[in-house]
Amino acid sequence: MTAQWSRVELIRLVTVLQDCEDQLAVLGHIMPDRLKEHLEADRVVSVDKILKQHSGAVKSPVAVQQYQVEGAELAEATQELRAQGELSSKLETKPLSPDILTYAELDRHFVAQVITTLRKELQETGMFHSLLQALTQERKRKAHIRDFIAREEEGRHRIKALQKQLMDIRKTKLVELQRRDEMTAHLKDQLQMMKARRTLEKKYVTSSSELQVYQGQKLNSQQEKQLEDVIKELREKIEEESHVHTELVKFLKEDQISLEETLEMWMECYERDTENKQQELSTLKTNRANNLARLQELAKKYRESEQVVIEDRLEKENLRRQREKEETEWASAVKLQSWWRGTMVRRGLGPYKKGKKPKTKESKKGKKKKK
Repeated sequence: MTAQWSRVELIRLVTVLQDCEDQLAVLGHIMPDRLKEHLEADRVVSVDKILKQHSGAVKSPVAVQQYQVEGAELAEATQELRAQGELSSKLETKPLSPDILTYAELDRHFVAQVITTLRKELQETGMFHSLLQALTQERKRKAHIRDFIAREEEGRHRIKALQKQLMDIRKTKLVELQRRDEMTAHLKDQLQMMKARRTLEKKYVTSSSELQVYQGQKLNSQQEKQLEDVIKELREKIEEESHVHTELVKFLKEDQISLEETLEMWMECYERDTENKQQELSTLKTNRANNLARLQELAKKYRESEQVVIEDRLEKENLRRQREKEETEWASAVKLQSWWRGTMVRRGLGPYKKGKKPKTKESKKGKKKKK
């Protein structure tokens, strides 16, 4: 952007900025003075007046439109400078703590640096881009600070909520601890009762065990007597089983001898029958070979007879076709002769020409007889 500044206007702007820069330099060496802050604000107002006068001097529509855009940006910059001055004035009304003085010094240094850079740029190029860039960076920094403050406030609220939650948990735990102390006292009472009960139960179990031992001994003696009777009975059964076993072995040996004799007899029969069957098998194989040879000979004769029959059928079929062909040719020739005779009669050709006497019926009959 190129502003339509005249030389005089530029000098006026630079002079105002130089004055502001000197005032800020003085403020850097002495304590903040309310009057000097008002003077700085007046310098900013004088910049606005110069801009308004310059806008009245511009007459070209394009230049007016361009100047309006640049004037809006510059007016916004002056508003930022005025806000810095008002903030410093507000700080003057409060007690000056070290933190407030540090903050005011930082703002003074920032404004002085911006004004110095703007003055140099106006002297060299007649532009104020550095002012817009400084304001943009300052807005970003303030936005970052506001975000940080918001996060810090959110963290404080969260800490308060957690502290409140911690107090609630502590109260709950105290109530729980008191309830557990009461439960511990109750359990101790129950433990004393259980110890007394356990003593009584121990006495009862001891007497009951002695009684059960006596009863068990009596029952064991009775069971021993019963088992001795069972052993005696089992011995008698074992002797009886031994006698039965001896008799059974004797019987089985005799039966084995009989079975061996029967087996020898059946082996002889098996060998004899096997030999006979082998002979019959040889005879059947010989007959099978003879029958197979005869079957092959008969098959050969059948194939030859079949070939003769096929040839005879083919010959008869050829004769039949030849005869049908001759009959068809004969019928075609008769039809052709009849058509030709009719044509000759209708057109009067050959012997049927006009002027000749027509043949009598008797002559026609004679020709038919000759045929």
